[in-house]
Amino acid sequence: MATFLLPPEPVTSLDAYLATDVGGAGIERAHQIGPEATIDEVRRSGLRGRGGGGFPTGSKWAGIAAQTTQRRFLVCNGAEGEPGTFKDRSLIRANPYQLVEGVVIAGFAVGVEEAFICLKASFEREIALVTRAVEEFQSAGICDDCAITIVAGPDEYLFGEEKAMLEVIEGNEPLPRWLPPYIHGLFATAPQMGWQAHEADPGQVPDTGSNPTLVNNVETLSNIPHIVARGADWFASMGTVDSPGTVVTTVVGDVVAPGVGEVEMGVSLRAVVDSVGAGLIPGRSVKAVFSGVANAVITAADLDVGLTYEGFEAIGSGLGSAGFIVYDDTTCMVDAAYRFSRFLSVESCGQCPPCKLGSGAVTQHLQRVETGAGDTSDIDAIVGWLARVTDGSRCYLATEERIVVDSILRAFPEEFDEHLALGECPRPRRLPIPKLIDLGNGQAVYDESIWRKRSDWTYEPE
Repeated sequence: MATFLLPPEPVTSLDAYLATDVGGAGIERAHQIGPEATIDEVRRSGLRGRGGGGFPTGSKWAGIAAQTTQRRFLVCNGAEGEPGTFKDRSLIRANPYQLVEGVVIAGFAVGVEEAFICLKASFEREIALVTRAVEEFQSAGICDDCAITIVAGPDEYLFGEEKAMLEVIEGNEPLPRWLPPYIHGLFATAPQMGWQAHEADPGQVPDTGSNPTLVNNVETLSNIPHIVARGADWFASMGTVDSPGTVVTTVVGDVVAPGVGEVEMGVSLRAVVDSVGAGLIPGRSVKAVFSGVANAVITAADLDVGLTYEGFEAIGSGLGSAGFIVYDDTTCMVDAAYRFSRFLSVESCGQCPPCKLGSGAVTQHLQRVETGAGDTSDIDAIVGWLARVTDGSRCYLATEERIVVDSILRAFPEEFDEHLALGECPRPRRLPIPKLIDLGNGQAVYDESIWRKRSDWTYEPE
């Protein structure tokens, strides 16, 4: 199976990277063929964004490059706050140089003034690796004129939301804006609802600078040097027609050895659980799989779905960032719904009242059902809130709440009925929320502090 993003041994120096058949070749070819042809190469490859949205990368680049503007910016999103996901940190640990080269190529192709690589401040190891890689590129003269800033952001889930990430770069809290970065980007002087415009720089016309900003995920940008150096046809020869290439997956939860692995697009979810996560404990079977908390539950009946955007869409879910949380047949799905809902309700920023109030109410009613204190009125209240939790939302969090909880209600209605009939949980087991601190050697370390986190983003004392 083709793998190139995760080398057998970590690449620990620029010299070692340049000694590979790709290192530096992408930048060289991009300069040979020019920005427009570089964008076309990425477009022809069929690469789709690996951060969760799956938007065609080349089209995204072309849209930014086509805008008439004095300033453009590039942001690499490495916040990685989605539960069940560790791929971006794994990529940085394995080879930070391919990421930096991808940033340089993207910046050249789109014509940006400055690039920002955003990581959580708690990702100390990854920040050190990326910082060193940038410095080595600059010292070697490979990109001595490129401006790349490393941004260490907060631990909040919404730091990974692209509009909120721009706010953090500008020194603010991670509160999503209304308009997307390709319309209103970094340091924009043209005002929009919900934030203040920046002062125009000398030579700029005040109140007109939208500064379109390209935001790509770590994995997306790590693919770029390989595509530009080896050609679009090489990349498109892997995977499927609509989902070419490889994808870096994370498998955690009720598996023998949680892990990260690179697989060719199109391989079945069942095979990924077995190969990347080493399967389930003997005697157990898969009950449900979640691709993060942003998509509908995948039941055992759909385990043979291929890892493609179109395949997951066909079963009513989404590939997301290919981080899979596996739950076996001992799992209470009411509890799973409660814990996912609680995570989202706590992480909601509160700018949109239906989101904050609705996700909080859904969480409270789910807790009542799970603990045996609920009745049919709680189910009615949950359904009612899910119908309006997204009203006026400026980001996708409220939609995630609606999708994940509603999908569990529909897929496992009998478990909710059991709780109401018995007055207690028939499958008591404390489920972790796999917000990953570390992952390696078959061991996952989860962030337990989320259980102390309050809705105002403060923490209860230990």
